[in-house]
Amino acid sequence: MAKRFDLLVFDWDGTLMDSAAAIVAAIQAACRDLGVEEPPEARARHVIGLGLGDALRHAVPDLPEARYPQMVERYRHHYLSRDHELALFAGAGELIAELAESGFMLAVATGKSRLGLERALKVSGLGPYFHDSRCADECHSKPHPQMLEELMAAFAVTPARTLMIGDTTHDLQMARNAGVPSLAVAYGAHPPEALDALEPLARLHAVEELREWLRANA
Repeated sequence: MAKRFDLLVFDWDGTLMDSAAAIVAAIQAACRDLGVEEPPEARARHVIGLGLGDALRHAVPDLPEARYPQMVERYRHHYLSRDHELALFAGAGELIAELAESGFMLAVATGKSRLGLERALKVSGLGPYFHDSRCADECHSKPHPQMLEELMAAFAVTPARTLMIGDTTHDLQMARNAGVPSLAVAYGAHPPEALDALEPLARLHAVEELREWLRANA
């Protein structure tokens, strides 16, 4: 069966790695360190996928601008203190290996920093399967289309032959801004109804559902 897509681009946090709760906890702990009000969980989850500076400005909008570098430092302290405990969603590693073996070009577009992504790729063991990646400290933050545009240019792949897979509205809006079809996974950071509003090709509720959809449709 002929492939519909050549390039599959995955978000990382909340799509491949089960890290949403750790991100929320690190945001809230950083707020406690600075003596400012913690954002509720829903607000903190909403910013997952953005570049860290943008994420913290959205999560804690009333913090004086001069204090955001301190907030970034405290967030990193709390997140990195436990990121070794994080794991891929069940079946995610096997899915990526299967897709690579099937001949897809694989890439990551993430709100993580380059250092953070390289650390995650090494710890997870998935680094060898991905051909390229873009991070928030190298490009405009999602939902700007730059990450996808650069990846498509690097692989010489058209938007119609590219598929973005993510768990947040930032991922899906980035795909829309780049003219790229998207798939939503509803086991990550954003609620299903918010994902549906951006009209992904499908909304999947588990990694196994994602695998089955890709086998049948990609």
